Amino acid sequence: MILGIIAVGFSRLPTSFLPDEDQGQFFTLIQLPQGSSIERTFEVVNDVYEYYATEEEDILSGAFALAGFNFTGNGQNNGIIFAATKDWSERPDPSQSVAALTQRANQHFSQFTEAQVFAIAPPPIRSLGNSGGFNLYLQDSGGIGHDALLDAQNQLLGMARQESILTSVRPNGLPDAPELNIELDFQKAQALGISLSDATSLLSVAYGGRYVNDFIDRERIKRVYVQGDAPYRMQPEDISYWQARNAQGDMIPIDEIASTNWSFGSPQLQRYNGMPAVNIQGAPAQGVSSGDAMDKMEELVDRLPDGVTLEWSGISAQERDSGNQAVLLYALSIAFVFLCLAALYESWLVPVAVLLVAPFGVAGAVAAAHFRGLSNDVFFQVGLLTTVGLASKNAILIVEFAKGLEEQGKELVQATLEAVEMRFRPILMTSFAFGFGVLPLAISSGAGAGARVAIGTTVLGGIIFATFFGLVFAPLFYVVVRKLTGGKPLKPRETSGVPA
Repeated sequence: MILGIIAVGFSRLPTSFLPDEDQGQFFTLIQLPQGSSIERTFEVVNDVYEYYATEEEDILSGAFALAGFNFTGNGQNNGIIFAATKDWSERPDPSQSVAALTQRANQHFSQFTEAQVFAIAPPPIRSLGNSGGFNLYLQDSGGIGHDALLDAQNQLLGMARQESILTSVRPNGLPDAPELNIELDFQKAQALGISLSDATSLLSVAYGGRYVNDFIDRERIKRVYVQGDAPYRMQPEDISYWQARNAQGDMIPIDEIASTNWSFGSPQLQRYNGMPAVNIQGAPAQGVSSGDAMDKMEELVDRLPDGVTLEWSGISAQERDSGNQAVLLYALSIAFVFLCLAALYESWLVPVAVLLVAPFGVAGAVAAAHFRGLSNDVFFQVGLLTTVGLASKNAILIVEFAKGLEEQGKELVQATLEAVEMRFRPILMTSFAFGFGVLPLAISSGAGAGARVAIGTTVLGGIIFATFFGLVFAPLFYVVVRKLTGGKPLKPRETSGVPA
């Protein structure tokens, strides 16, 4: 019955990789339609900045805004704001946390029509991506083409916006944009005596610029770039201003050998696992675990046309891998403890009496996680293994003394009852000491509180259940196991001495 309760509790426990952490900072991504001017981007960035300065003034300690860049790439239609909050001691209310702040901000920014704006918290562990939440790639595994892949991406984003458990679902990349193509007529260039390398080098310097040298300015080294002046590279027809020298030393306008045309394409070439792909990021809504959000995204991807597959990346891939390895980790841990106890008691059945107490600790840990609204993450799993060890420790104390009293010649039940009586107070003292030791973790707040609460709550709930149920069932299990082995009295220990 206990195992059934544990199985039900585990199945209903939301999954995640790491608990969300309030790191005292967050950032806001701003992306306008492709082709927007830098002046228009500045206006939107200032509107977002003003919102934080007026609505979240009591929480923020400062902010830094940029236009022309964000994590999706460089472009005059992109912007980003880095913001830091006040110290955790100055914002004890849960509504002043980074998670609550970003949720309010996203609700406000959803009303913007001139840009897409997302307030995002950083991931719990740096270097595992630029943001928390989930990170996936839509892969063109069926060779459907770029346009069909973008249609699938837009369809997925539309379905994700209808789900209440998902938020800030967005493409992490630059959208397709108009492109100006310059085509050179090789045969005409050869007839005019113009080297193609000279022509392409001229166009590269004029339109893209080139680094040529360094110079020292006020004790600082600065770079020198050569590029065409802005008025002479603003329009496609401005190519006529530029001239290349041919083999005879004459200056020939570039438009004699070059033509221009407009096309529409992606400014980025995204691939994942060697296949064309698009990156999509998002986050679970407040109170929803990342595991539930990832399950929902997998369900939505299954509705997409054939030829599109999903692949997790970054912290999401780590979460999926850790979840698949959890069962193996538990099995190896229990097997290791069982072998150690078998060597200690020189029996294959007596250790079973000790390990049968462990499910009570596990049940307590799962119940505590449900009570606090926690997820089945890495810290929960560490706390679970700790709970198994503590529960086994209490049972070992009773079994070890009961076995010793039996070896002194006492009857099985009498020896077990005496062992419980002898170890009752020490077990309570050590359990209470350990429980009060982890209590500050379970009720902690501030920086790193997510990890401390997760492991503290798990261990505290497990030790409470393991202590009170273990004192009742550990001796019962020992008696049952001993009777299953035949219940023969253990051979008394031989003692040396002179007969009276």
